[in-house]
Order: sequence, then structure tokens, then C-alpha cells
Amino acid sequence: MKNKKLSIRISEADLIKIHAKAAKSKLNFTEYVTKACLGRQIFVVDGLDEVLRQQKAIGRNLNQLTTLANMGRVKCINLTELTEAVVGVNQRLSSLLERKRWSDGNA
Repeated sequence: MKNKKLSIRISEADLIKIHAKAAKSKLNFTEYVTKACLGRQIFVVDGLDEVLRQQKAIGRNLNQLTTLANMGRVKCINLTELTEAVVGVNQRLSSLLERKRWSDGNA
């Protein structure tokens, strides 16, 4: 329950920077400041939304195939295309994370 208020003095420039970082992390201002103050890591990976969308689509396709197989409507499934899609998404994710690692100076 959030029932306490925190008041601090901060420069306008720093406040603008914090608001920008909160927006980039897709957290509201309070969530961002709370996580940052408690030492929790906040990760922002550009392009991750698209990779997650692709992973969800692959998961839906796999669920549909599983349902059809369990119903006995499909007996033999060629998973080559699905496997290639998973490999592609994993490669894109690895690339995004590698770029993030280098941009943060953690190499």
C-alpha cells in the first residue's frame, strides 16, 4: 500500500532526466524512482517488444498444433518452419542483448 509521500529538492534538469528514463523504461515515475532507490536493476532493451511479439506468435502456433495433435486431427507435423522461426527469434534476442551489453560498457 502506497500511503507515504517523499519530498526532495532536485534540479529541473535532473528531474527531466529522471522522467525521461522512467518513460523509456515504461515505468511510471514513482515505480522508476522506487526501483532505482532500492537498488533494483532496470533494463531497457530497444527492439525487445518486437522479439516478444514474435515469441508469442510462435507460442500460439505451437499451442494450435498441440491442440490439433491431441484431437487426433494431425498425426505428423513438420516443425522445420517453427524451429527456424524460434532460432531466428533467439538470434535476434541475443543480438539485442549483446548490443545492450556493449552500449552499457559491460563488455
